[in-house]
Amino acid sequence: MKHLILLSAILMLSFKCGSTENNKTNNNINKITVESFLSEKQFNDLFPQRDKFYSYAAFIKAVREMSQIKVKVVRRSVSVYQFTRTDKTTGKSKIIRQDEDWNEAWAKKKPDSSYVIDYSNFCSEKDLQTNKKELAAFFAHIAHETRHGENGKYNDGLMLIHESNTSLPYTADNDTYPPVPGKKYYGRGPIQLSYNGNYGYASDCIFGDKNVLLNNPDLIETDPVISFKTAIYFWMTPQTYKPSAHDVMIGKWQPNATDKAAGRVPGFGMTINIVNGEVECGKGENIYSMNDRIAFYQYFLKKLGVGDVNCTCSCGKMKPY
Repeated sequence: MKHLILLSAILMLSFKCGSTENNKTNNNINKITVESFLSEKQFNDLFPQRDKFYSYAAFIKAVREMSQIKVKVVRRSVSVYQFTRTDKTTGKSKIIRQDEDWNEAWAKKKPDSSYVIDYSNFCSEKDLQTNKKELAAFFAHIAHETRHGENGKYNDGLMLIHESNTSLPYTADNDTYPPVPGKKYYGRGPIQLSYNGNYGYASDCIFGDKNVLLNNPDLIETDPVISFKTAIYFWMTPQTYKPSAHDVMIGKWQPNATDKAAGRVPGFGMTINIVNGEVECGKGENIYSMNDRIAFYQYFLKKLGVGDVNCTCSCGKMKPY
């Protein structure tokens, strides 16, 4: 993903319910999980031209394994972070990131802000209709990012495993997530994750080790489960000034005074602002990529048998972050 929105994340850091035993293990006893309302047949019908790399089995495995991860993010000042990652399979928590200035006196004087990212809430935190709407929104973005076919058919999502131009390294100075010499961080996977900062942050959350993806960025285009995990990570993880797309789609996020002044309101359009606002938002209604995402969303809503009647789907009047 070439989007400037991801660069900002670098600078600022952005089921069929199985058996009862499985549900207890996953701490998801009361959740309406993805597998319970999305079958393999439906998935294949939604993405009929998909690359075989992107299988239903890989997607569901990614959802299940990510559901075992919870990350607490604490921030001091504007950009001094501590991440504590909990592995629900073991119950163990570990500090996986603590910035160099964390214990500086000036940082300690600043009020802490914190939030918890529970990846088990992906498309499963609310009622069935809300979960389906969220999945439709998620699918709309990954379909747009990976489409390679005829405009307006909406059958060409999940075709590209990486962006077409792989010559650019997509590296940027980053003290926390420095690029590894010789490695390239061009757009890979369903969300086309790019730049070393995003690879490192995703790796911290997914593996509890920033070096996994910094050292081996090709894992996103060779391991389909990891590939889907990076998309779920991006969807669920807030950035410094931006909410997560997940929180927007479930109605948890509400605009503050700054957001209201910038025309940011709840709805699918806000997720476009999060994913690629710098390029697509605040430029009126005649933006192809924005409209393609909206059309995919409306297509997937219909295919999943759910509506979004009062959707603010456009970000044409929203100021990007």
